[in-house]
Amino acid sequence: MDTEKCAALLCVIESGSITAAAEKLGYTVSGVSRMMAAMEAESGFPLLVRSRSGVVPTEDCIGLLPTVRELARLGGLYEQRSSAVRGLETGVIRVGSVYSAWYDWLAQTIARFSALHPGIEIRFLQGSSSEFYAALAEHEVDFCIVSRREGDYDFYPLRRDPLVAWVPAGHPRVKDGFYPLQDFETEAYIDTYPGQETDNERAFRANGLSPRGQFLSVDIQATRAMVAAGLGVSLCNAVLAHGLDLTGIAELETRPRCEVEIGIAAPGKADRSPAADRFLRFSLERLP
Repeated sequence: MDTEKCAALLCVIESGSITAAAEKLGYTVSGVSRMMAAMEAESGFPLLVRSRSGVVPTEDCIGLLPTVRELARLGGLYEQRSSAVRGLETGVIRVGSVYSAWYDWLAQTIARFSALHPGIEIRFLQGSSSEFYAALAEHEVDFCIVSRREGDYDFYPLRRDPLVAWVPAGHPRVKDGFYPLQDFETEAYIDTYPGQETDNERAFRANGLSPRGQFLSVDIQATRAMVAAGLGVSLCNAVLAHGLDLTGIAELETRPRCEVEIGIAAPGKADRSPAADRFLRFSLERLP
């Protein structure tokens, strides 16, 4: 199977259109159409169908996508390593951070690296730790600042960060100076990023607790506003308060104390492209 065709198929599916994929890839529409037709001929069944929302994969194609992604990744890796042998610097690096506290450092590191290696494209991604770990497993991210999880990847610690309780400024626990973790089971709890494997959920499980979730939030700013409005209490990484206006909120340490390790996660050496490996080493030399 031609790895270039695999990459083109993924681009068509992500774009939802052969025309849009052709523009992204720098091919003609007829060129991409011929590649898709060739892949279907090789596979022996349809891979794409047209729908109201655009071009979508067939059920048979969906079953092949993990293999197609791996072939496309290996094809890109081959191209980068071949270029490195020829003395050329090419490739795409996908980097990101869960925490805005590292945005400035990461942006400055990217700027310095790009000035030295203009042939390497860098894409900045956003997401939660759970999303980034899923992306690591699928080889869709090369460098991310996340809280530590179990898994097959390299991890470079940056700091230990406490989980803290956010409560309204007039909350009775403010005078105590701390918030008992078990109180989350009896107070209205504002759950940020519900349904994900967050540090909050892991801390509750580790302590055998089930918070009385009453409000759901998919954004830390929304959580901040709800706590300040007196709707409930929440638990979050202390570093997430970076740059936020916490007027109306008291930030309390928990009892027992909960901490997470934050650091840089990256694929193992064997799975890193030359460009990604070079960026990782460049970044580790300039840690904040």
